[in-house]
Amino acid sequence: MKRVVVIGAGPQGLAAAAHLLERGLTPLVLEAGPSPASAVAEWAHVRLFSPWPELTDAASRRLLEQSGWLEPTGAIPTGRQWIDNYLAPLADALGEHVHYGTRVVGVGRKSRDLTVDSGRAKQPFTIHLDRDGGGEERIEADAVIDASGTWGSPNPAGADGLPALGETAAAAAGVLVSAIPTIDDAAQLSGRHSVVIGSGHSAATAIGLFARAVERDPHTRVTWVLRRESVATAFGGGAADELPERGALGQRAKKAVDDGLVDLVTGFRTAEVELAGERAVMVAEDGRRIAEADKVFALTGFRPDLSFLSEVRLNLDPRLQAPPKVALEVDPNMHSCGSVRATGAADLAHPEPGFYIVGAKSYGRAPTFLALTGYEQVRSVVAELAGDREAAERVDLVLPDTGVCGGSGQFDAPTESLAAPTEVLDAPTEIESSCCTPGPRTIRLDSGRPR
Repeated sequence: MKRVVVIGAGPQGLAAAAHLLERGLTPLVLEAGPSPASAVAEWAHVRLFSPWPELTDAASRRLLEQSGWLEPTGAIPTGRQWIDNYLAPLADALGEHVHYGTRVVGVGRKSRDLTVDSGRAKQPFTIHLDRDGGGEERIEADAVIDASGTWGSPNPAGADGLPALGETAAAAAGVLVSAIPTIDDAAQLSGRHSVVIGSGHSAATAIGLFARAVERDPHTRVTWVLRRESVATAFGGGAADELPERGALGQRAKKAVDDGLVDLVTGFRTAEVELAGERAVMVAEDGRRIAEADKVFALTGFRPDLSFLSEVRLNLDPRLQAPPKVALEVDPNMHSCGSVRATGAADLAHPEPGFYIVGAKSYGRAPTFLALTGYEQVRSVVAELAGDREAAERVDLVLPDTGVCGGSGQFDAPTESLAAPTEVLDAPTEIESSCCTPGPRTIRLDSGRPR
């Protein structure tokens, strides 16, 4: 019976185990955290985009139903509800196949380092582990599915992909964080100044939360910082998005800007974070400065941790660090209108036979990933591992349209339009029009509210 190690007990890792069991293969799920879906638990307060039918996997449902589990219905859940009503019960149903407190620190081929060709594919994988309280260990497997995600590897605030000067010190002081703020965070920052950096869904979630805090206390100040000159994609596809909650999220952020609840700054590429006591000043590459902030939320996306895969032969796109066929579908530099194509085993394969990266990590640095994308990936990958080529090649999923067109939008403004270094952030910003958004409109950053 083929043994398959699955790295990560998140939604895709647990689904992979359910499919493996159903195919008569032996899964061993290795989770670094203390419980299933440990990453989801860190954003448990956040509501998902997808409704319940898109948050559960078919093989997992079949396994759960054997114990009388009833599929959840009702409103779109939060991360906590997803765990409590589906992911934790699924992990329980998988029982001894899931091991917690077990971090994978290396994957290779038995008796073969990265350079050796001879007999490589015939050797089992070796997985090096660090177990909490149990020390180092090495196990073997016939195949490996890496579903470890990207949550533990947030992108820095620095515009060049590296931490800005002073960013590490600001993070150590607790002034700069990468976590999505909670209601408690917003309450503690009432009447104070918060900075949100990022243009994705996490940033939009934070802006919506802080906008309500400003409504309750107008002395609260929020500055939203975007690296790009264009803001169109930051507001999402609105009514054109086939996931209504995702579309509404961007529109709430847009309304917060329109209503003057949030100061929007574009084209700001962070070069330095200056600590000023218990506060921080953000400094851009062009010299612009953002007034002292009590807290900076760097919600700039994530990147895959490839450090423990140095002895695995990978084929990755040089920009996104995703398999090339996947990168063609999700590259924000070029992705335009329409749904992203679902991907399967053929798209996820690497030069190392029997090794696959699935889930959010398969998208590399791309910004958006849906649960049902990962469920289709693991269905196809497990079918391939089981020798069912027909099922592996079949595509059982059409992904919902985002309603956003034209890639990520303009990155650089014309040279003559770049603002001179200043501490006054009240220059008008133009919204770039696209096939999915109305024409240009001016946003005033100086709302006239109390500071």
